[in-house]
Amino acid sequence: MVKVTVWNEYRHERNDDKIAAVYPEGIHGQIASFLKEAGLDVRTATLDEPEHGLTEEVLNNTDVLVWWGHIAHKEVSDEIVDRVHQRVLQGMGLVVLHSGHMSKIFMKLMGTSCDLKWREAGEKERLWVMNPSHPIAEGIGEYIELEHEEMYGTHFDVPAPDELIFVGWFEGGNVFPSGSTYRRGNGKIFYFQPGHESYPTYYHPEIQKVIINGVNWCEPTKRAYPVYGRSQELEMIKREVLL
Repeated sequence: MVKVTVWNEYRHERNDDKIAAVYPEGIHGQIASFLKEAGLDVRTATLDEPEHGLTEEVLNNTDVLVWWGHIAHKEVSDEIVDRVHQRVLQGMGLVVLHSGHMSKIFMKLMGTSCDLKWREAGEKERLWVMNPSHPIAEGIGEYIELEHEEMYGTHFDVPAPDELIFVGWFEGGNVFPSGSTYRRGNGKIFYFQPGHESYPTYYHPEIQKVIINGVNWCEPTKRAYPVYGRSQELEMIKREVLL
């Protein structure tokens, strides 16, 4: 069974009654609930817990980390970011949701600003499936339609993805690479754009399906992390003496 840790800064839901009404158990609680229903082994962690809830013990027992953040990216300790980064290189999967694109960990893994255009106007979004044979798109039709979502628009300052799974079209005319995969070291990364805190996006069955698929796709491969550094020769090296 895949071991999943759902991480959320958990600030909006505690400080804004309107958002608390949408996610009374927190965004992490809602995401954890449907992942559990899918048969995954799920725990949660939040920003204000000791070590942000991401102790070495927790991360060593996490196959896939799901990350949601927005207004408190800078409060995440660099030490914890380095810890998560190393675990991803070693093979832990990472699913980054919505405004997690500006998280320290995603920016570190991408090596770019990860910036974009945005607009909060409650407009319709249509997520078109660009790679219908990909496991993350399994069970999804030609597109997913959301009645309201925050607009994210190009240019998105990230490296070209290994695979582009979804392209989002917004009612105001913008488009966005809404679902992309990357590999870093032994780890697999899935970035998925929908999920603004003001809208009930994480109650949408097809959005839930994509996240479940993404977690399963990010499950670590059964391969040991490579050994780096000085290497002993495998064969006897014949050395010629130069006069």
